[in-house]
Amino acid sequence: MANILDIRRRIRSVTNTRQITRAMKMVSAARLRRAQERALAARPYAQMLTNVLKSLVSRADIFDPQTGELLHPLLVRRPEQNVLLIVVTGDKGLAGAFNANILKAAMRFIESKSGKNIEIEAIGRKGRDFMRRRFKTAEPRKADSRGSETAIIGEQVGVLNKIEYSLASETAERIIARYTRAEIDSVYLVYNEFKSVIAQRLVVEQLLPIEQIGEPRVAESKEMELEEKKRAIEAAKGAGVGLRPADTREADERAAQFATAPVDYIYEQPPQELFRALLPKYVGIQIFHALLESVAAEHAARMTAMESATNNATDMIDSLTLQMNRVRQAKITKEIIEIVSGAAAL
Repeated sequence: MANILDIRRRIRSVTNTRQITRAMKMVSAARLRRAQERALAARPYAQMLTNVLKSLVSRADIFDPQTGELLHPLLVRRPEQNVLLIVVTGDKGLAGAFNANILKAAMRFIESKSGKNIEIEAIGRKGRDFMRRRFKTAEPRKADSRGSETAIIGEQVGVLNKIEYSLASETAERIIARYTRAEIDSVYLVYNEFKSVIAQRLVVEQLLPIEQIGEPRVAESKEMELEEKKRAIEAAKGAGVGLRPADTREADERAAQFATAPVDYIYEQPPQELFRALLPKYVGIQIFHALLESVAAEHAARMTAMESATNNATDMIDSLTLQMNRVRQAKITKEIIEIVSGAAAL
């Protein structure tokens, strides 16, 4: 049995750990609020761009009237042989199962595409390290490449601390250029979609080809479990974080009126030129919004994990304190017995 000194030393160690986890929880809560504000600030632009494209599609032909071909290569669908998978994880740990769930979803997707060429671009250190241990690093394939293998063709680490639209725009331009050259046939994005602390889901979303404006095709999704929601609610109670997403229905309805307004617009540029200018921006804003939501979800997961760690530390301190009291009581009882026995022997 441990002595009182060892137990006191453990209690001090666990107390210091609890102070650290409590501080990390509050830091994650503050960062979560800022991440929510950034995601909400980017929403009006994304919504209006989507509605402009919807309006354009409803009022202009997407097929060339002479050749019958689509007016933009991002709308072209090809047999899926070369697939690009973008995996968005965090750069740091201590976020519970946040990174592990994303990587599990990515591996399930890769297994479902067996027999095809799969290229992986990792955004975040955790995803990069995980994929490196399982797949080789290679150069991006050309349009005439054959075979079926999985390889890492790109990585972006340390970019999630301060997300800029330029990051999403550059990524979108790169994958659009490769899709246009027929080097890849489809692009998927794996990330954690965030609406609020208790409204999150893990999604595998198809970016290219664009099938329907404003309604991305979700290949796979997983909602939060009830136990996870309960832990998130407990973590958010004392951190000043709202449990419900911001109400933007009024702004969304006003923006949606642009696409459904009974007005016959006269476009100065031909539809082909309009699609060439707007569709890349649409892909870029999708990636940007996914990065913002992934960062917010990571902070929410870390806040919940640190709340659980703090509660576990408190339970451990109570258990160790009870154990220390029992050891001390046993020691006192033993000393009394020795004194009484000695007195009785005289």
